[in-house]
Amino acid sequence: MQFVVLHVNKNVTKNKPQKYDNMNYLDRNEFNYAPSREVVEALKDFDINKLCFYTRIYDEGKKSIFSVFLSDLYQIDEKQILLGYGGEDILKQFVHYFLTEADGNKTMLIPKFSWWYYKSIADEVDGVSLQYPLYEDGDTYRYDFRALKDMLVAEKPKLLLLASPNNPTGNSLTPNEMDELLSYVPQTTYVIVDEAYASFVMEDNSYIKKLIDKYPNLLISRTLSKFYGLPGLRMGFAFMGKSFEKFGRYSNKYLGYNRFSEDIAIAALKSEKHYRNIAHLMNEDRKMYEKEVGTLPGFKVYKSAANFILIKYPIELKESLKKAFASEDYKVKFMDEPDINTHLRITLGRPEQNRVVADTILKVACR
Repeated sequence: MQFVVLHVNKNVTKNKPQKYDNMNYLDRNEFNYAPSREVVEALKDFDINKLCFYTRIYDEGKKSIFSVFLSDLYQIDEKQILLGYGGEDILKQFVHYFLTEADGNKTMLIPKFSWWYYKSIADEVDGVSLQYPLYEDGDTYRYDFRALKDMLVAEKPKLLLLASPNNPTGNSLTPNEMDELLSYVPQTTYVIVDEAYASFVMEDNSYIKKLIDKYPNLLISRTLSKFYGLPGLRMGFAFMGKSFEKFGRYSNKYLGYNRFSEDIAIAALKSEKHYRNIAHLMNEDRKMYEKEVGTLPGFKVYKSAANFILIKYPIELKESLKKAFASEDYKVKFMDEPDINTHLRITLGRPEQNRVVADTILKVACR
């Protein structure tokens, strides 16, 4: 997987989103650029009268104009597309539905280093979350396929959750790696792949159809919150294998979806060039972090396929770094989970923001 090199339109750095306060939030993996021109125009041109009626797409046996658009874009049957209130909603529905089925199997496997929310949503229905290992390999993390295969045999989980790219480690699975891993999973285990960050490196999406056609127990979840920079829109979508027909009926909304969100979401997906250009700018700054911060004594910058980077730092600098970032009105994520508590996760913001972060680290490290 590689970033595509495009001509960089520097104008995207001039269009900043409206800030609510003076703080620069680089701890939430949010979007620090402005939306695309197509998104802005879709908002301005939205026909307010659409809100006076339910969608009529159900008259055609379909869910939403957005699911129809996704079906055409990804060449996947509209019946195999699921919509949600962000990726969070899809994850919660998936976990709650399957961990409360009559068979009583409440076991879910999740990555050792991963989004805390995975375990939280399982806890809400008294689920049992077991962690499968990731291991550090140079300047990246990798899934331990052998250990995961052994756990699948030993634990017979109801659910397996994969994150690609994974938060906070930034590592991702290639389509071939995903295929190999899925070949180990029994049909009685349902798999969800959280691809919230996938679009930062994945342009060829043809693997999605191939995988869900091959593995009926597979669901791949995406969102407009990360690559398309619209976390406030709360729009997510997923592609599901044939085993999810009953779950699809459970999840679907009889009266349709948010008419406003549908139009904005379609405009965002039509803005690939705008967001791909921003991804390229992020990659440029990722290289800057690797070159300038990664060479400092005791520091390591890990490879990332997402809109954030993970940096290992000398733990004795923690308080100094916190004070230095606070003085600049910047917030970054100081990790505190076991075995990853000497790490920073930093959202890749605009170039000038990334410059401040790097300079702040350099100032503290070089005292």
